[in-house]
Amino acid sequence: MFQSNHYAGEALNSKFQAGEPWKKVFGPVFIYLNSVSDGNEDPRLRLWQDAKKQMLIEVKSWPYNFPASEDFSSSLQRGKVSGRLLTQAASAYVGLAPRGEAGSWQTECKGYQFWTTADKDGNFSVSNIRTGDYNLYAWVPGFIGDYKYAPPRDGPTLWEIGIPDRSAAEFYVPDPNPNYVNNLYINHPDRFRQYGLWERYEDLYPDKDLVYTVGVSDYRKDWFYAQVTSSPKEVNYQGTTWKIIFKLDSVHKEGTYKLRLAIASATCDAFFGIMYDYIRLEGPPEAHVP
Repeated sequence: MFQSNHYAGEALNSKFQAGEPWKKVFGPVFIYLNSVSDGNEDPRLRLWQDAKKQMLIEVKSWPYNFPASEDFSSSLQRGKVSGRLLTQAASAYVGLAPRGEAGSWQTECKGYQFWTTADKDGNFSVSNIRTGDYNLYAWVPGFIGDYKYAPPRDGPTLWEIGIPDRSAAEFYVPDPNPNYVNNLYINHPDRFRQYGLWERYEDLYPDKDLVYTVGVSDYRKDWFYAQVTSSPKEVNYQGTTWKIIFKLDSVHKEGTYKLRLAIASATCDAFFGIMYDYIRLEGPPEAHVP
């Protein structure tokens, strides 16, 4: 019995609206029939120990890549979510489940859920996640209540630049001016802390400002780590205009498109600059697309 409210009550009874489509994959189901040769040890214990070894092999092999069904996501089609709970989250249970209120995962049974346990510092990693829309839920043994995080989103992602990690470190960070090199940050993850890197923008873009083409450009090489001002000889500082070029296969004139900008850092002094964390263009909500 793959899905039932047996011993759970009405709350776990899947409810469907008239005409509501639903599909859920269960399995593959693995049945292991083992045997052992004669020996002095209790054969039942040996069978049990052998079955547990095989179980560990199957767990390590999950998700399987042999199912031919298009409804079964292989390991290459699944994702991973990692993070850290900045609270008293030692041994917290952290999971992805369909959108809902805090605690709704306890009675949600129509969709998929993926769970893990955080370490003593609150670090967690959820693997083998099917494509879908989820909320992040967490709860800590010994504490009443749940935590739910729903990232802002109004429609499907059409394109994105960067990684939403509150840092611009993944973008292109140039080599420093030889006169300003700090040996501490050579080949260092925080190499963007080298002094004077903002001045390298004019060296790389002396005549025209940055142009990024979605689907062609690589943000690791083609997106300067900070949008800074330039300082031509006749002007102390002047703003720069960056362009993002992209193509849409179709445009829904009645729909709403939303551009989301996450800022890693910014300065408002004379040489105004912005370090972007992540940029995403969202299309109209699917429910509003004719």
